[in-house]
Amino acid sequence: MTISGTGIRRMRLLRSMKQGHLAEVLGVNQATVSRWERDQLALSPEQAIKLERIFASPRHTAVDAALKRLVEDSVRPVHLICDRTHRLLSASRRRQAEWRAPLGAFLGCSLFSYASAEIAAAEQSLEELGWQEGRLSSLTLDTGANGNALLPIADGRVTWERIMLSDGSAGRLVTTIG
Repeated sequence: MTISGTGIRRMRLLRSMKQGHLAEVLGVNQATVSRWERDQLALSPEQAIKLERIFASPRHTAVDAALKRLVEDSVRPVHLICDRTHRLLSASRRRQAEWRAPLGAFLGCSLFSYASAEIAAAEQSLEELGWQEGRLSSLTLDTGANGNALLPIADGRVTWERIMLSDGSAGRLVTTIG
């Protein structure tokens, strides 16, 4: 499949996607998307296939909005992040109550810098476990404390669940279970 730069731009704009977001979903940087759109750089065959899947998939923003509401209204300590970048997408009130800054301080930002050693180690094992390929869609792990005053993580257990979002990217639902 050959997609022109104009075609990429048109499809991206029809889906209300910024270059940076499309870049994130495809695992490239924003400058690469910009070069594609100006026909200064060709897509690899793998990138073309991935782009076709993103643009061919139905967009269900209502589904993502419902998911966000479910997370926010959950009585459990739960938050939703981008599975690849760890950007915070949503959090329950109970999760927000654990944090020492308002939700707005974290929303859209990567939470990985707050990870405990146990969380970082589990993250490193995901590829080997087949997480990205969908061979594993749920993982329960023990967390250690992170010692951070702004976004504290206590010793406990969490479940990670991988879910697909309407833009073709994956989200990770993080629920404290003990």
